[in-house]
Amino acid sequence: MAPPRAFLKHAVFLLIGCSVSQTPSLASPPERIVIATRESRLALWQAEHVRDLLQRLYPACRVELLGMTTRGDQILDRPLSKVGGKGLFVKELEAALLDGSADLAVHSMKDVPMQMEPEFSLVAIGPREVPLDALVSSKYASLEDMPPGAVVGTSSLRREAQLHARYPYLAVTPLRGNLDTRLRKLDEGQFDAIILAAAGLKRLGLGERIRAVLSAEDSLPAAGQGALGIEALSSRRDVAAWVAPLNDAETAACVRAERAVSRALAGSCEVPLGAFAEVREGKLFLRGFVASPDGVRMAHAELTGAVADPEALGLQLAGELRAQGAAEILAALGS
Repeated sequence: MAPPRAFLKHAVFLLIGCSVSQTPSLASPPERIVIATRESRLALWQAEHVRDLLQRLYPACRVELLGMTTRGDQILDRPLSKVGGKGLFVKELEAALLDGSADLAVHSMKDVPMQMEPEFSLVAIGPREVPLDALVSSKYASLEDMPPGAVVGTSSLRREAQLHARYPYLAVTPLRGNLDTRLRKLDEGQFDAIILAAAGLKRLGLGERIRAVLSAEDSLPAAGQGALGIEALSSRRDVAAWVAPLNDAETAACVRAERAVSRALAGSCEVPLGAFAEVREGKLFLRGFVASPDGVRMAHAELTGAVADPEALGLQLAGELRAQGAAEILAALGS
C-alpha cells in the first residue's frame, strides 16, 4: 500500500541539504554538509529544522550552518523597493555557494528574486506552510473592525496596495525589521495592527499572535509565499541529484506558476504584484494582480490550467493582466 501523502511530505524534508561528490544513495551519505542561512530567527529556524532532520536521518553526517548577515538585514531605514529589492536577502548566501564555503542555501521562496543568475538553481521546493497573510493586533480582530485613521504597518508594496484598495480609510505605514522587531513595534503602540506572513508566525510558534488569517480575496499572497526553496550551484549536479527527493510536486507547480507571472511582468523589480496558485481537482487555479501603490489602479485575472505546465499558465495569466491594464500600471511605476 502506498504511504500517505503526509508521510511523503515529511520524508521530503528529512533529506534537505545533503550533497555528495557522486551519485547519491542512502547507503553512502555525505560526511559533511554546510547550509548557508541568514541569521534572523525565522531563517535560522528553517535551517535548524533542516539540520536536525538531516542529523536524525544520517547520524554520521555532520550538518553545519553558516550564518550570514545580508544587506537586506542591515538596511532597515528604507523600503526594500528603494534599495534593491528582496535580492538583498540572498546575495551573500550565493557568494558562499560560489566560493565553496556552503553546499546549499535555504530560503523563503518569496525572498528569492524572480530573475536568478545562471550560476544558481532552485533544486527543490518543499511542502508549503499556510501561504496567506495574517493580521496581528492587540486591539482589533479583523480589518473590518478598524476605524478610519487606524495605522497598519507593512513592509510590502503588495499588501499596501491591497489595503488602500479595500480599506482606503486606513493609514498604511512602512514597517521594516525582522519578525521580532516588527512585533515589538506593534506592542510598543507604534501601530494599531501589522500584516505579516502567516507561515513565519506559525513556524516560530507564534500562531497565537494571529488575530485573523486574511483570505486570498482580501490579500493575495506574494509569489512563493509559505514555501521553502533549496538553492545550489547549477554546476553541482551531485547536489541536485541528492536533493531531488525533497521536491514536493504540488507545491513546486504552484510556486513555478506564480514566479512565472511575476517574472514576465516585473522581472527583478519591486512592484505591487501578487500571484497565488492552488491545485483544485487536479487542475492548477492561478490568480494574480498588479496595482499602483495607492491601490487606485488594479489589474486582476485568474485562470485554470494543467499542473504539468505551470510556467505556461503563468505566462498566460501575465498576458491576461496586460490586457487588463497591467502594462500601463507598470509603465507609470517606471518598471
